[in-house]
Order: sequence, then C-alpha cells, then structure tokens
Amino acid sequence: MTYQALWSPLTLGELAIENRVFMSPMTRNRGNRDGVPTELNAEYYAQRAGHGLIISEGTQPSEVGQGYMLTPGIHTEEQINGWKLTTDAVHAAGGRIFIQLMHVGRVSHPDNTRNGTAPVAPSPIAAPGEMFTPGGPQPMPVPRELSTEEVRAVVEEYADAAAAAIGAGADGIEIHGGYGYLPHQFLAPNTNQRTDEYGGSVENRVRFTVEVAAAIAERIGASRVGIRLSPGNPFNGIEEPQPRETYLELVRRLAEVGIAYVHYVALDNEELLVELREAWPSTLVLNRAGGDLASRAQDVADGLADAITVGTLALANPDLVTRMRTGAHLNEPDPATFYGGDHVGYTTYPSLG
Repeated sequence: MTYQALWSPLTLGELAIENRVFMSPMTRNRGNRDGVPTELNAEYYAQRAGHGLIISEGTQPSEVGQGYMLTPGIHTEEQINGWKLTTDAVHAAGGRIFIQLMHVGRVSHPDNTRNGTAPVAPSPIAAPGEMFTPGGPQPMPVPRELSTEEVRAVVEEYADAAAAAIGAGADGIEIHGGYGYLPHQFLAPNTNQRTDEYGGSVENRVRFTVEVAAAIAERIGASRVGIRLSPGNPFNGIEEPQPRETYLELVRRLAEVGIAYVHYVALDNEELLVELREAWPSTLVLNRAGGDLASRAQDVADGLADAITVGTLALANPDLVTRMRTGAHLNEPDPATFYGGDHVGYTTYPSLG
C-alpha cells in the first residue's frame, strides 16, 4: 500500500508543513471543570506531533459557547496558560498545532457551564435529543435568540479567543463551522428563522460565519485561520436539503477574506465537493469519516484535496505517520475510552518501539 502523495511538504499560510496527514479535531472530555487544559492534555497532543498539523479538540471561545462537560476554553487567563502547556509540548516535539474554536450555540445545557449559563442561538428553536450533564442526560432547552447587537458581540468574542490562542502559542486557529454548532445554525434555514441581516437569504445566512472569519483574520492574520465545514450534515438537528447555493456563496466570501484553508467533511455529496474544490483558491483539507487510508491518499494524488484529516486512527496511533510510512500494524481504537475518563485510552496507546 502506498501513501506517497501524503509525504510531500505543504505550505499552509506561512507555515511549512512536513506531511499531509493532519490530526482531526476530536472531543475527548478530559479537561477540568474550569475548562483549563492540563499536563495530561499536553502529553496527549505531544505524542501525536508527527502529524503534519494537529487540529485540537473543540474549544469554547466564551463561557456561553460551552456545550459539553469537561471541554477546554480559551477565554480566561487560566485557560490560556493551560493551553500554553500543550503548545509548548507540541512544538518541543517538532509539531504544529491549530486550536479549534467551537461555539456550540443551542447544543448545550446550563448544567455543563461554570455559572449555569443558558444557551444562545440564531433563533429560539431547541436542538433535538439530550445532553449528558453531571446529573445525567437532560433535554436541551430552548435557547435564547441573540439580538442583532449580541450577534456582533459574539463575532468579537471569536476574535478575542483567536488572539488568546495565538497568545497561548498556537500556530493558528480553526473555526468549527459545521456539525450543527453556532455557525452551522446560522447557515441552515431550519435553525435560522431570523428577519434581520443575519437571516433569510443565502447572503444573510452566511454573513455571521464570514464576519467571524474576517474579524479573526484582522486580529491574527488570515494565514493563521482555517474553517471546518460539513455541508448537509444532519448532526444536531441540522436540515440542509439543498446546500449547494449556501456553500458556494460561503466559500466565495471566505476566499475574499483570504483564510488559509477549508477543512471539508465529506458525506454523500461528491458533486458539491468537486465544485467547492474548483471554487476554493487555497488549501483544501479533506475528511472522509470512515474511509480507508489508501482512498484518502488517492484524493490527494488526484488533486481533490491538499491534505487529509484522520480521527480515531490518530487517537489510537500516536505515531500514525511513522506507521503509515513503514507499513507497521495499526492499533485498534477503543470506543469505551473515547469520552471522559483518565489517561487510559488517552495517553496509553503504544508507539512503535
């Protein structure tokens, strides 16, 4: 099996990247109650520094942006100092790391935040299903609709968090624009029923995401900014029956901002992927969840993507790139240890030798 296309270097913004196998962002729920990353988190990421780029787990840009238990933040001094443990460890091991900013919007519950903060969203429409909380699973409440002025304030919160991430030593940030979280809630017509300039038309529904990217780019430089998109992904109650027009407009507007990359999560929308590949002038990072490594390498060889992200295989194989290069056996991931817990199933997967 050959992965030769993955070993050529890549320039990402102003960064020289040694290979095209990136570590996908994965929530692991192993922070502390205050959202402060620890030495354990630093060890986990440093073990995986052989990836061309590490994209961290989703990190809330503000208290109200938190949805899940024990996820990290990047909006307090303690959190910034905690993240510096990780970025220092990754850099010492020769790696590169972007911190993913993830505001969950309505996908939340007050019991999971430090001060019982109620969730916010484009419109007061509750997410389906339940959220796991310290008291057990609970229905997600109806979120409070953000006023127009509050939407603009959230944009600034993103920019502040991006600046904090760079201050913590990150090489850049990724905006989580998919999976039913806040930017996706603005993009999707079933979760965005607004009548102001952030709702209604395609141009209005993409406005929030574009403004977030532009504000961050102005603060830290466009070359340090990426975004993750998952067109048509129904996760967290999103309905996008015809995503083509929305995402072609979004990509066009993001290209004007000049960010470094789009991280595209491919589902059953190959035609849209090809169109966006043609429309996007910069680096395209592709995630094919569940796809085998050989087919993902072929995507790069064919020019459909410039790099790939790998999730659970990176979780289970700290030295995944070395194993791929040498044809070594791959560790099997243990789903029972994916979320929460201690070091077991987190920093205990063996490396070669």
